[in-house]
Amino acid sequence: MLKRQLVTLFFCALGAVCTPLQADDVTDSIQEASEAYAKGDTAKALESLNYAVQLMQQAKAQGLEALLPAPLSGWTAEKAESTAVGAAMFGGGITVERRYSKDNSSVHVQIVTDSPMLQGLMTLFSNPMFASSSGGKLEKIAGQKVISTYDASTKTGDYQFAVANKYMVTVKGDQVSAEEMQAYAEGIDFKKMQ
Repeated sequence: MLKRQLVTLFFCALGAVCTPLQADDVTDSIQEASEAYAKGDTAKALESLNYAVQLMQQAKAQGLEALLPAPLSGWTAEKAESTAVGAAMFGGGITVERRYSKDNSSVHVQIVTDSPMLQGLMTLFSNPMFASSSGGKLEKIAGQKVISTYDASTKTGDYQFAVANKYMVTVKGDQVSAEEMQAYAEGIDFKKMQ
């Protein structure tokens, strides 16, 4: 009974979809934790549960990579990078990012989720005074509210999106046109974040 509750709790809490191999590793770790807990070895139980959580976060991070935009025509994209950090480090969280380039132009797209630090940012983000005080302006791109800063003279800027109160999406451009930045922002699969 305890095993079933632990499995259900972890899958529901993280909302992760694991590959079959990871699912086996996850359930094995949860089983180890359950057995260690039954024997009174709470240190081993916690270690096994933390390992299971880390595996689920890695799986979720890999799934988020698919939400990043494809490179625009004539641009190249680096391999997407993902990081899943446990709660012991800065409260935890998942980050996925990819860099795109064309000649001297570059765009960096980053998605952050499952971080307790995002809650404070989400509160600031919902305040229009925050946008104007940072030199940005509120806009809508791809149906999403965004704080936008773009300097046409330097061709640099960034977009900050708060999506579904659990994702912070950043698009930063250097030596790019406003249209190129917007095209990258529109290429993000925001619908799957809802």
